[in-house]
Amino acid sequence: MSVKITGREYPLDTIFDGRLFFSIPLFQRPYAWTTEQAGELLNDFIDSLDSEDEYFLGSIVLIKEDDPLKPEAQVVDGQQRLITLTILFSVLRYRLRELHNEITNDLGKTPNDITRTLETLTKLSNDLTKRIYKEEDVINEKPATYLLTLRRDESFFREYIQNDNDKENEIKKIKQLMELPNTENDSQKNIKDNTKFFYDILKVKSELELKRLIMFMFHKCFVIVVSTPDSDSAFRIFAILNDRGLDLSHADKLKSELIGKVNEPKQQDAAARLWEGMEDHLGRDAFKSLFYHIRMIEHPEKLRLDILKEFRRFVIDPIADPMNVIEEIVKYAKIYDNIRKAEYESSSGAEEININLNWLNEIDNKDWVPPAIFYMSLHKDPRELNRFFTDLERLAAGLMIRRADVNKRIKRYAEVLNTIKSNQNLYEDTSPLQLTQEERNDIIDRLNGDLYLESKFRLYVLLRLNDAFLEEGVKFDYIRVTIEHVLPQTLPGGGKWAEWFSESDHSKYVHKLGNLILLTGPKNHGNDEFKEKQTEYLDKKKYGIISFPLSLQAIKHETEWTKEVIDRRQKDQLDKLKEIWRL
Repeated sequence: MSVKITGREYPLDTIFDGRLFFSIPLFQRPYAWTTEQAGELLNDFIDSLDSEDEYFLGSIVLIKEDDPLKPEAQVVDGQQRLITLTILFSVLRYRLRELHNEITNDLGKTPNDITRTLETLTKLSNDLTKRIYKEEDVINEKPATYLLTLRRDESFFREYIQNDNDKENEIKKIKQLMELPNTENDSQKNIKDNTKFFYDILKVKSELELKRLIMFMFHKCFVIVVSTPDSDSAFRIFAILNDRGLDLSHADKLKSELIGKVNEPKQQDAAARLWEGMEDHLGRDAFKSLFYHIRMIEHPEKLRLDILKEFRRFVIDPIADPMNVIEEIVKYAKIYDNIRKAEYESSSGAEEININLNWLNEIDNKDWVPPAIFYMSLHKDPRELNRFFTDLERLAAGLMIRRADVNKRIKRYAEVLNTIKSNQNLYEDTSPLQLTQEERNDIIDRLNGDLYLESKFRLYVLLRLNDAFLEEGVKFDYIRVTIEHVLPQTLPGGGKWAEWFSESDHSKYVHKLGNLILLTGPKNHGNDEFKEKQTEYLDKKKYGIISFPLSLQAIKHETEWTKEVIDRRQKDQLDKLKEIWRL
C-alpha cells in the first residue's frame, strides 16, 4: 500500500498561524545552533529586505495525520530552524515592548504620533505572541497551546521564551535569560546566547525597521513542508535530505533511523532517553567516535566506505532489531567511557588496570580502543584484564615508537580482535598482541638513538620511565612538563662543557635519553655551566623537580656531567625501559 507524502511551499506566516502544533520528538538531538548559525539566519533576513525575490528557508519534514482537524505534527527535520525562529519572534516581541515603554516617555513627539506608534507596537507584539502560542479558546474549552513543544529543556524554553502571561513579567524574563550566569546544558546555553545575540542586533533598530523586518519574514520567507502520516516514510525523506549535505553527524542520522524503526511510542521514548543519556555522558565528539570503534569490533578491517554504510551493514543489519542495536551501543558506550576516563571499578586490581588505561590514553592514536572495548566486554576478572591491558599498552607504545602508519596499526589491532574472537591464546609468542623479536630490537634501537628528535613519542617515553621510579602509590598530575637538555644543545666555547665534550662528542650525546631530564617549570637554561643548572633546577617550587625521580637523581647527585655520566644513565634507563616493556 502506498503512503501519502505531501510537499508544498508556504510563507512563514502560514507555518506559524496556529494550523500546526509542532513537537520535537525525543529521538532528536538537543538544540545545537550557536550564534554562528542564528546570526547567519537573521543577517540573511536583514540583507534580503531590499530584494524583490522571496527568501527560501529550506524544508521541514513532519509526521502528521492527513486530517486538517488534527494539527499535531512531529518534527523529523527542521527543529533547529523552528526553535531559532521562535527565539527570534520572542526577542522581537520583547524589543517592541521595550520601545513601547521608551516612546511613552518621549516628549519630542506629538500626542497623536505617540498614540499611533504605540498602537502599532502593541499590535505587532500581540501578533507575534499569536505566532508563539495560541490563546485559550473558552467556547471550545481549549487551553492555551504552544505552537512549538520541546521535549528536552521544555520548561526552560517556555519560561524564558514562550510565556506571555504577564507582559511586564515577559520583559523581565527575557532580561533575566540574557543575564543568567549559568545554564544546565549546552542546549540552554545556545538558547540564551542566541537570545542575547538577536537582541544586540535588534536593539539599535527603529520601530519602522522592526516592522519592516517582521512583515518581510512572515510574507516573503518561504518553507517547503513535507509531511507524511507514516514514520518510516518521514525518516526515509529525512535521510535523503541529510545525505545531500545538511549538517548532521553520522550519530544523528543513525539515531533517527534506529529510533524511527521502533514501533511502540513508549519504546521510542525509552530508546531516545537511552541514546541521549549516553551521548550526554560521553560528550558529542567521543560519542561519534564510538561508532567507528563498534564497526571495527564487528568487522575488523580498515573502513572502506563511509561509516554510515558500514555501520548499517556490519552492525545494524546482522542484529536486525533496532532496540537490540541501541542496547548494544549502550553496552559498548559504558565500557568506552570507563576506558577513556580510566575509571574501571572492581573490589580488587582496579588501580593497576587504570594505570595502564591512563598510559593507553596518552598514545598518539586511538586505534587500540576497539580491542580494549571488546576484551573488557567479555572479561570481568581483574587479573585477566590487567594482563591484557599491560600487553596492549606495550603493543600500542611499541607501534608508536616504531612509527607504524595507520594501515599497519589497523591491521595489527584487527588481528588482535580476531584472536580474541577465536578464543586463541593472546600471550604466546606468535600472538599479534605480542611484540616480535624484530620489533623489540627496532624499539631498542630507536630508544637508544637521538630520542629528543622523536617529537611524537619522546615525552611519553620519559614520563613512562619516570613513573617506573616513583614510589608505590605516588602519582603526580602535571599541568606542564618540559624536556631539558643537561648538556646544552649548542656547545659553548670554553668552560667545563668544552672541556668535557668535543664537537663530535656533543653531536653523539646531546639528544640521547641519558642527557634528558623532565621539569615542570620553564626551561632553556641553555649554555649555563652544570653547577649553575644544578643550583637553578633544585629550586623545587620553580621547577617541580621533586616530581621526577630521575631528574632529581641526576641534578642532585652528579658532581659533573661527562660522557661517562650520560653513558651510564643511558644504559640504566634503557635497561629499565626493556624491563617495563619486556624488550
